[in-house]
Amino acid sequence: MIDEDGTQLGIMHPLAALDLARQKGLDLVEVAPNANPPVCRLMDYGKFRYEQTKKERESRKSQKQIVIKEVRLKPKIDVHDLQTKAKQARNFLEEGDKVKVTVQFRGREVVHPEIGQELVQRLMDLIGDAATIEQQPKLDGKNMTALLAPRKESAKPKKANQPQEESTQGEAKGDAETKDE
Repeated sequence: MIDEDGTQLGIMHPLAALDLARQKGLDLVEVAPNANPPVCRLMDYGKFRYEQTKKERESRKSQKQIVIKEVRLKPKIDVHDLQTKAKQARNFLEEGDKVKVTVQFRGREVVHPEIGQELVQRLMDLIGDAATIEQQPKLDGKNMTALLAPRKESAKPKKANQPQEESTQGEAKGDAETKDE
């Protein structure tokens, strides 16, 4: 049994602990149910729940949301179209997002999965050092999917501080205009 200040009160009978909680106007909360004997604490349960949810929100806020973007290809893609898709994938990776590469087979194209493997490899060659393969290409029905993750050093932070840069540039332009007058 622990009181609201955190001092140990020793082992108590549950009814005596409940009486003590009522006298102090607090709740009896079981903190460690698996301990032998179970540990209970005198506290304001509403305040305790509020603090817990606040901590959970803070921890969720600090975690980075994992976003998976998708780039879809077909086996008969032209060279320039593949370069465009590679540029798109590189932009996603540089923003810190993962990229799912999907090669869509139609009809009898599914008989030649090596074409899809080669296509994913050509895409990786075009992207270069911006990505690592997190999941190797595998055939799922008529689609071949691979998952690319950004390299640590190539991923830049999200564009949260971009408006600040624009405002400093605007001030510099305003300073230049006043000097000309």
